[in-house]
Parts: sequence; C-alpha cells; structure tokens
Amino acid sequence: MQVLPKGVRHIPGFLDRSRQEELVAAIRAVVAEAPLFAPEMPKTGKPMSVRMTNCGSLGWVTDRERGYRYQAQHPVTGRPWPPIPEILLDIWRSVSASDKMPEACLVNFYDADARMGLHQDRDERDLETAVVSISLGDTCLFRVGGSTRGGQTVSFKLASGDVVVLGGEGRLAFHGVDRIYPNTSTLLKNGGRLNLTLRRVNP
Repeated sequence: MQVLPKGVRHIPGFLDRSRQEELVAAIRAVVAEAPLFAPEMPKTGKPMSVRMTNCGSLGWVTDRERGYRYQAQHPVTGRPWPPIPEILLDIWRSVSASDKMPEACLVNFYDADARMGLHQDRDERDLETAVVSISLGDTCLFRVGGSTRGGQTVSFKLASGDVVVLGGEGRLAFHGVDRIYPNTSTLLKNGGRLNLTLRRVNP
C-alpha cells in the first residue's frame, strides 16, 4: 500500500455518482456567471494549459503584470465571483477539520492535454487551514511530495468523486497533475476533468 506524505489524505469515491452530477450542475451555474478564462504565468505571460474560474468572496488569478494573487472580481468581466455552492460547503465541513469556512473555490478545467507542474498553495495568508481538492470527470495522475522542492514524490490516480486534503504537515506539500486519462469518465458531457480547490485565504 502506498504511503502518502504526512498530512496528505486521499479519500477515494467520497462522492457517489448522484452527488457528482449535483456538483457538476452547481459548477455549470458558476461558470455561466463567471466564465472560464485562460490564466497567464507571471512575467512571461505564457498561458497555462488549464482554464479556470472561481467562486467565493475571493478568487485566485494570475497574469503577466501582477502575478499570483487573490481578488474579489473576475479578471475579464470585472464582476464579483458567485458564492460557493452549498454542496461544496457541505464537503468542506465533512473533511477539512476546520471551523473556518473557505473563502475561495478555484475551478480548474483540464482537457486531455492539460497539466499542472509541481507547486505549493502558498498565496494564502492562512497557511494552517487545510486545502480541500475535489476531482470530477476524467481520471488524472496526481503527484505529491513534501514541503521542499526536489524531494521525493508519490504518484497515484485520482478518479471522479475522489477528494484530497492537504492539511497539517501536508498543507504546503508540493503537488501537481502529470497527465489526464481521456475517456475514463462519462460525467462531463464533452470529457475532460474538473478540479475544485477550496481554500481559506485570510486567518
């Protein structure tokens, strides 16, 4: 059995099919109000391979000029982000082990060719509350390590309905997505993978 870094929890099949469908419907409503956009890497302006949006009082964004940050408005529409759907707040209450509520939910859409390099979630002022990540749609190969770059990593598959929690010693674990396995789920009509990441931004 694979041993994960301390503080990293993988909960396979946390959401059954009906809950996954309910969650997709809620995210579709979010995207209708806050459309997916192509984020840019700081300094280079190179577009990331995922498309993203947010819900909550704050949203994580990045562009060439101002880099990684949280802000209260969609960078394209200028409108406030829609609220986090109740179904996501229920998941947070079940697995986060925190009495603080999330302020941001980052929605990343991966097509068959999208990747996410190893990184830490460290743009938050609160680095103690856990980060909760929910997978919907096609399976991905997820990689996670310790809190220093270049350390040993562990890879495992995340299927639709799986949840990962980065908390405690694992809050600043480096993690990323090495590949998507196309056509491994029928949840999303046109394929691909949605990853929903709930975060507390302020202490």
